[in-house]
Amino acid sequence: MAVAVADATPARQEIARQRGLRVYSTIPELLGDDSIRAILVSTPTSMHFEHVQLALNAGKHVLVEKPMALDLDQARRLAELAERKKLVLSVFQNRRWDVDFLTVAKHVRENVFGKIINVESRLGQWQSCVGPAAREYRPGWRNEAAFGGGGLYDWGSHFVDQMWRLMWPAKPQRVFAQLRGNVWSRDCDDFARVLIDFDSGAVGLVEINTTTTKPLPRWHIDGQSGSADSPFSLQFDTREWAKLNFTAADNSSPRVLESAQPGLTESQIWDQFAAAVREKTEPAVNVKSVLGTMALLDAARKSSQRGTVIDVGGIAWEP
Repeated sequence: MAVAVADATPARQEIARQRGLRVYSTIPELLGDDSIRAILVSTPTSMHFEHVQLALNAGKHVLVEKPMALDLDQARRLAELAERKKLVLSVFQNRRWDVDFLTVAKHVRENVFGKIINVESRLGQWQSCVGPAAREYRPGWRNEAAFGGGGLYDWGSHFVDQMWRLMWPAKPQRVFAQLRGNVWSRDCDDFARVLIDFDSGAVGLVEINTTTTKPLPRWHIDGQSGSADSPFSLQFDTREWAKLNFTAADNSSPRVLESAQPGLTESQIWDQFAAAVREKTEPAVNVKSVLGTMALLDAARKSSQRGTVIDVGGIAWEP
């Protein structure tokens, strides 16, 4: 149960008071409250490292919004600090339980596609990633590199996380990426394309394109036994994204594959984090499982900056 909040904006402080929460104007004041055992860090991405570090050093368990930090080095340092302090640190990678992802994973695991050749995971829209969050603070921070903005860090951190976990036990070997600021920002990417080679021979593509009026399918999968794709929904309806239309390689009639059972809800992810704090059980997202995602985000940025392929074969992957 939420009991207190630290926020610099008067409008959000008032909302918190209306909901019966104690209000602090600074983070150190909140962290000085000995009655609080666990903290949610939902500040802009560039602040995650500082704020999670402060909370852990204050003896608080932490659930941090995705992406965990700006880079793999920061993420590792936070994971190591939490381990030393014997505190729970988890990341809100809630889209591991989206029904569309679970549906794709179900049919990959059940070998419906046979050997996987190609998986494409896309978000397309003619609209910036900047949404209603933090309007009272700095409305456009998601389009500012200094705050960790851009499509790769936003939706991309979910889709990259989904991609390598979908392909497991195949491991990423190489990454090539193109990150561009075209319409909504010149400061960071409003178009992000990331290609990942896996040691199974499969190729994964993650694309966040906020500069298209003709979105491509949310999913496209090719395997030796057939292919499937699913429609994109501008309402981000994961049930629509889960409608995989499969055509077998033997030219039999196309069919819509059965959807997976729903995964954890956001509330259940919270409940598991709370249980981990109270009972020393595992949270829904083990922090070590996010380090692979951070390594791929690092590699994508480096690849785009250098215009070269980045080798990630030496990463220790832990799903």
